[in-house]
This record gives sequence, structure tokens and C-alpha cells, in this order.
Amino acid sequence: MAGDPSFTFDTMAVHAGRDDLTALGVHALPIDLSSTNPLPDIESGGASYESMATGSHPQPGGGAVYARLWNPTVARFESGLARLEHADEAVAFSSGMAALTATILAAKADRGGNHVVAVRPLYGGTDHLLGSGLLGVDVTYCDPDEVAAAIRRHTCLVMLETPANPTLELADIAAVVDAAGEVPVLVDNTFATPVLQNPLLLGATVVLHSATKYLGGHGDVVGGVVATDTHWAAALRRVRAVTGGLLHPLAAYLLHRGLTTLPTRVRAQQDTAQKLACRLERQPGVRDVYYPGVGEHDPAGLVGRQMRGSGAMIALRLAGGYQHAMRVTDRVRLFTHAVSLGGVDSLIQHPAALTHRPVPPEARPDGDIVRLSIGLEDVDDLHADLIQALDGGEYGENSGAWW
Repeated sequence: MAGDPSFTFDTMAVHAGRDDLTALGVHALPIDLSSTNPLPDIESGGASYESMATGSHPQPGGGAVYARLWNPTVARFESGLARLEHADEAVAFSSGMAALTATILAAKADRGGNHVVAVRPLYGGTDHLLGSGLLGVDVTYCDPDEVAAAIRRHTCLVMLETPANPTLELADIAAVVDAAGEVPVLVDNTFATPVLQNPLLLGATVVLHSATKYLGGHGDVVGGVVATDTHWAAALRRVRAVTGGLLHPLAAYLLHRGLTTLPTRVRAQQDTAQKLACRLERQPGVRDVYYPGVGEHDPAGLVGRQMRGSGAMIALRLAGGYQHAMRVTDRVRLFTHAVSLGGVDSLIQHPAALTHRPVPPEARPDGDIVRLSIGLEDVDDLHADLIQALDGGEYGENSGAWW
């Protein structure tokens, strides 16, 4: 049933990854917490172990062997997410950063190179990882229209994030894929979710989600997942097996449950974000509103062509610089001053001082920018909270620097 291509996205979100529940005699998703599993015999158990340790699946009759290699609760979530992203398979990890690390390591091994082309802006953790030297990659940072010129003989991966964190810039995925040529392209789809964007249908090789965000949707689980083809899925499972980055079964259960309400949540949050962004464009103290659905922030017309909506993230450039940003984050009452995003409650944070603090100054967001993650609250209440926070002190011109 869940695999029927005639079903709409909303129906698939409810049913995908649950194909085996009737045969198991259960209705709710089961959770298998076993760390180890009984072996039927040495030969079949050993064959199954080897299969999973080298990137494949449990062998028939061989059992799951050990939870670092495979878990049925995790596998159901992977199957569900793969369906929503139009992927052959998905591979889940203990965090979004674990998923990203595994993808880079898999790309190096598969392509035999260590050069990565990274389209900025990127999430601060991603930018920090690439520049840390921990993964042994040589990185060229560029704009989307510079990808073709940045490709080298030993380039193993092109990376981009659209909409980008934190200022919501959009990149044309199909154009970047064309510019990358034979080099695989990773798209971080965390902000858009499969509700609004499917990069694999535009030619991307792998799609990454920080599942902590919209997929879970309630701020109570950490995880990451990559959707891709069978070749890359095997390479990613091989990395996961030897590095131990498997998603915990309880987290997989929560994420799979989150998929069922994902379309409803994202569309409702997006509707509120659109209304709020339009109001904030006229708000004294706000110099600019970064949201694809307002102003000139979608110059290529990608919303409606690449994306099915503008999403639920907003960034504001404040008139009073860093000091004004600090006062606003201190004064909000309904918004929670916290990092992360995509939950049912609205959050506000200062990227330059928090998530993007380790990023080199030339790529760090300005100090007068705050980022909003819009939840499921009433738009009038959210607007009122921001007005009182924005008006909570005098603001004037300054450099916008915080460091």
C-alpha cells in the first residue's frame, strides 16, 4: 500500500515505512531495543554479519546480529523517508553532523579524491567541519555560479544548502548539478523538507536532513538521515558500520512518527511565516526581512519552480545592529531564545554569536541578523511578541559587529 505511486504525498507520509506492520500483527510502530540478536547458526549468522558490515542488508535466515549494523525500527524510518524523497534508500545516523561526516568520507572513498566544493552560505556546523581539517578534505568555497570553475580532477563532492542557513538564499539545484558534471552533488534539504523540495528529482546525488529539525518536529530527538541511490546507500552504511554512527531505535521511532504529521506541520508553519514576514517588512527597526516569499529574495523565481513554497524560516536584519539584536533576543516572551529549528514552538537565535560562531569572519553572518523558526502559534501572538521586543529599547546605527 505505502509504495503505491498513485498516493499523494500526505498519504505517503502517514503510511510509508509501515508495510510490515500488518504481518507483525501491530498497528503502532514497534520499537526494537535489542543491542544484540540470537544467531541461528555460525554460517548464516556470519554471512549476515559480513553483508551488513560491508554496506548491505541482513541476509535471509541470518538475523540482524548486532545493532551497530542494523535495526528494524531504524530501517522502517529509513524506508519512510526514502519514499518521501523519491530515493531508492535512506541511511539514518545519530545526528545530522554524523550523516554529513559519513557522506564526505564515503565520497572520498568512492571517488578517490579529497577536494570538496562547498557553496556558501552553509550551516555553521557544516562550515566548521569542512574547515577543521578533521576529515582531510581540501575545500573550495564559492557561490552557486562559480561551481564549474571550482571543479578539479580530484573533486569528490559538491555541497550546497538551499534555502541556506541562516539568510535563506536560494540556489538553483539543477544548475549546480549541471555545473558539477560527473561530480556527485549533496543538497542539505533541512529547511525545505521533502514537503517543499525534492533535490533528487532535480539531479542531486544525495539529500541530507538534520532530522532533529522538521522531521522530528517537536524538539525532543536528535538524528540525521541521507536519501540517495542504492550505490551511495551501501557506501554510507559501510561508513556507519565501522564508525558507529547508527541512529538509536527510540530516536528512529520518534522520527518516523514525526513523518506522519510533517506535511500538516510544515504547511501550517509556512502559512504563518509568510504572513509574519509580510508584516515585518513594514516594521520600524527591521532593515530587511530575509524570506523567499517577500521582497527581492527569490530573484530566480525558484519558489514555484524548484520549491513548493517558501518555508517557515525567517531572518531579520535589525536597524540597531548587534546591540539591538541582543535586546530583542533578551526581550521575547513567546519565542524561545534557543538554537535549532523546525519544532512546533517558535525560536529565535543570533547566528553570528551562536551556530555560526566558529565560521571564519568572511563567511560569518552579520551581527545585526537574527533568525526565526516559526512554529504553530497564532500569527497575531507571534507578531505582538516581536513588536514589543523590537520596540523595547532605542536603536541606532552601528557597525553591526558583535566581536
